[in-house]
Amino acid sequence: MRRLRACLGAAAAVTLAAAGTTALVASSASGATTALDNRWYAAAPYLMPLDNDPPDPAAIMDATGLKAFQLAFVLAPDGGGCTPTWGGTAPVASDTAVQSVISTIRAKGGDVSVSIGGYGGTKLGQACTDPASTAAAYQQVITKYGLHAIDFDLEEPEYENSAAIRNEIGAAKILQQNNPGLYVSVTTAGTADGTGWFGKQMLLEAKAQGFTPNNFSIMPFDGGFNGAASQTGALTNFNTILQSTFGWDQATAYAHEGFSGMNGRSDTGEYFTQADFQTVLDYATSHHMDRFTFWSLNRDRQCTPADNGGRTSGTCSSVAQNAWDFAKYSVKFASVTPPTTTPTPTPTPTPTPASCKPAWSSTAVYTAGNEVSYDKHNWKARWWTQNETPGASQWGPWQDEGAC
Repeated sequence: MRRLRACLGAAAAVTLAAAGTTALVASSASGATTALDNRWYAAAPYLMPLDNDPPDPAAIMDATGLKAFQLAFVLAPDGGGCTPTWGGTAPVASDTAVQSVISTIRAKGGDVSVSIGGYGGTKLGQACTDPASTAAAYQQVITKYGLHAIDFDLEEPEYENSAAIRNEIGAAKILQQNNPGLYVSVTTAGTADGTGWFGKQMLLEAKAQGFTPNNFSIMPFDGGFNGAASQTGALTNFNTILQSTFGWDQATAYAHEGFSGMNGRSDTGEYFTQADFQTVLDYATSHHMDRFTFWSLNRDRQCTPADNGGRTSGTCSSVAQNAWDFAKYSVKFASVTPPTTTPTPTPTPTPTPASCKPAWSSTAVYTAGNEVSYDKHNWKARWWTQNETPGASQWGPWQDEGAC
């Protein structure tokens, strides 16, 4: 799915960016004004403005006090080429829909960062020939929307491509130099050890190019995590990696470190509750980390039986919550107290369980369309299967049809 500035001159590329530095004042059709404090860009949760039943950002701002949003994702065109699009299909050059969302946010005193990359799709670092052409494509996005902040979400499968990562890191450095005050975050996969081999290679590429963003953020979910303790452990280990890679002391490494979580149920069935978010927030603030964000605002609302049924959703969290509960942790990270009253959603009606199908058998052969019951849920076979337990794998042969 997924969960990540002050411009430095070439001679000072490894200098610490001061928190709260004011970014450039840009002129654009979307009405950019003076930038927010950098702490807001560091706290901006991800929002898909064109997909996954986009929520109204104005309503979120009113309910929580949130001011910054991380809009996702800018990709290369699905048909090929080195020009920016939203999701591979909507060219940035002719966009009016996202621009309207940005204008709404800015009219209420907020602002946006734009995230490039993400999981899936073709990234501009893969499609463009070199760092300069990659940067030129991203500069179109910065200029179009008058951006003060940008996020490089470098993960599978792009970060397994060394040439693509060289283009992305090189482009980030160019943008940082050409847009004084631009807040730049780099987000990548998290593991229990901090980040994996490809994440470490990305850090080494940044070191080789003399590039230091405001932060490197990891996404400690979808990797066998189990609550906040496993996430803070990964953040501690990632801090050690930053120290050893860049020669920083612990405090400097934390000042360049960020957290990008996933609210509720993750893609692999992990659960992260409001209590987990509070624990990680306490860790981030006590260690003076630079960023605290999550994927996503589209999911920051309670599921109904019709849109969930125990599965990960792009439009709700799969945990008990009021709307925008998780956004309030971003507001707290920005050192702002969120409103004390939040509209309580209509209670979710308790569904009447469906009748259970015949019990699944490990010895029986099932073909596409066959239905069984297992672990108090009904399941439908997607294809031929035998001795594959329903629910054992998200991508397995069984489709969960809900409780019975």
